[in-house]
Amino acid sequence: MKFRATPVLLLLAAALGSCEMNKQALNPPAEGFDLANSDPKAVELADSIMNAMGGRRNWDKTRYISWNFFGARNLTWDKKDNRVRIESLKDSVVYLVDLDKLQGRVSVKGQEITEPDSLTKMLTKGKSMWINDSYWLLMPFKLKDTGLAIKYIGEDTMRTGTKCNVMELTFKDIGDTPQNKYRIFVDANDNLVKQWSYYSNSNQDSANFTRPWDNYQKYGDILISADRSDGAGPKNVKVDDTLPDKVFTEF
Repeated sequence: MKFRATPVLLLLAAALGSCEMNKQALNPPAEGFDLANSDPKAVELADSIMNAMGGRRNWDKTRYISWNFFGARNLTWDKKDNRVRIESLKDSVVYLVDLDKLQGRVSVKGQEITEPDSLTKMLTKGKSMWINDSYWLLMPFKLKDTGLAIKYIGEDTMRTGTKCNVMELTFKDIGDTPQNKYRIFVDANDNLVKQWSYYSNSNQDSANFTRPWDNYQKYGDILISADRSDGAGPKNVKVDDTLPDKVFTEF
């Protein structure tokens, strides 16, 4: 017998399709997200992670995020205007970087760098620090970023014994190290990333390291993992609605 859609079924299908479109609209991918090489289950998992951490709306309205990275440097990111202040503690360097324009100021031991080539080199170094350090803090919010492909690997068990879903992240022509690969382990109960593995090359079978991504706390209206149980990575996180503009313009 040939299947014929009744008006009720057509309306139901349209409603379901609309719901799916609305779900995507709640967490739309960045321009250039590699949807062709991502699978639907991974995309659905990424959306559930975003929702578990406070939702896309709260992430979008978050303005200023500050943290310390491995005790080596303090960072304050103006998420809206994409500016960052980095204070490198070991060598007394302050970077004030417009991350979109690669413009700004740099001070070394109280002396401002003004020579154009040297300044550009230092600003590039500062941006590379921000790329690395912000990923250690905010990776779960960036699962549908430009140049990223995500794939669902399957179910597994973390080192803690917790059941999880595993997603693989690979990159194309983006960032300083596009050859890297990550696997993230998502708690099956609360949809939060609780463990991650880093591969310096996407062809590797064995990870360079596997670390916890735990100790979530609420900062502003979002959940962030910091002060993790292995003692490594980001600490002293703060989220602010307002900060003086001089944070990003003056040493």
